[in-house]
Parts: sequence; C-alpha cells; structure tokens
Amino acid sequence: MQTLSLSDFRAHVSEMLDLVEKGETVRILRRGKPVAELVPLRAEDAEPPSYLQPFEPVMSLPEGYSAVRKLIDDRQDAPW
Repeated sequence: MQTLSLSDFRAHVSEMLDLVEKGETVRILRRGKPVAELVPLRAEDAEPPSYLQPFEPVMSLPEGYSAVRKLIDDRQDAPW
C-alpha cells in the first residue's frame, strides 16, 4: 500500500492511478491523518451502472407507431 500526503497525491495523480490499476491501494493523508483510500475496482463493480444497461420496454407499440404519436393520441383522448 502506498501512503502519501494530499499535496504529493495531487502532484502524482496519474502515477497513483496507474498503481491502483495494477491492484495496489493508495492511502491519502491530510495533515498526517488518513482521509481516503483509492482501491482497485472489484469485478462486479467494473460492469456499467444499471442505468446504462439495456432494458425491456414497458409497453410495445405497433410497427410504425412512435411513442410520440402514442403520447399525442393519449392527450387528445384525455377528458381534460
């Protein structure tokens, strides 16, 4: 594990990220007290977040019928 001050970390961010990529942990100190640790990602953390994953549509529309057209039709049919 690498331990360094905040000012040293700022001066060597790229090199520290290279170490983390290789599997090492980097501990950052502020005024001699640990404030953060950079750790390598676990395999399950490396996959894209859920909002970037594909999903099934809530409802299916007929061929050639767009979601915008459906919205306009629904608004026209609304009682208000």
